Amino acid sequence: MARIKLDMEHIKYMTLFEKITRVQPKDCILNKNSTLFIVESENLGKAIGKKAKNIKILEKKLNKKIKIIKFDKDIIQFTGNLIYPFRNLDITYENDDIIISSSDTKTKGLLIGRNSQNLTRIESIIKRYFKFNKLKVI
Repeated sequence: MARIKLDMEHIKYMTLFEKITRVQPKDCILNKNSTLFIVESENLGKAIGKKAKNIKILEKKLNKKIKIIKFDKDIIQFTGNLIYPFRNLDITYENDDIIISSSDTKTKGLLIGRNSQNLTRIESIIKRYFKFNKLKVI
């Protein structure tokens, strides 16, 4: 598990998130076009808001896509939360590797991304909380 370091921009986003949702985020991951907030499982509904009201407000204020996922202490469940809405995937944890298997080649392609960028991003997020060797899609 890597030690999470937040700069002023992350803190600014997290403060805005907390002000709008009244939920303290566990983490914030900034990308060029989107922002991912991780919250404790009991706060997920409150963070999203009725009819996703809070997400819409945040997207408007930040001019970015917002994704809120719930944190889970189980590495397999957390990985599943992170790659949602992909379904019908078998996620296993063997020999310190996370293995995501799917029979659908389109889903595999979307998970991996061009030049493995999606896979690398997912792996780096999981490594913020869990210790493992590699994330594999088969």
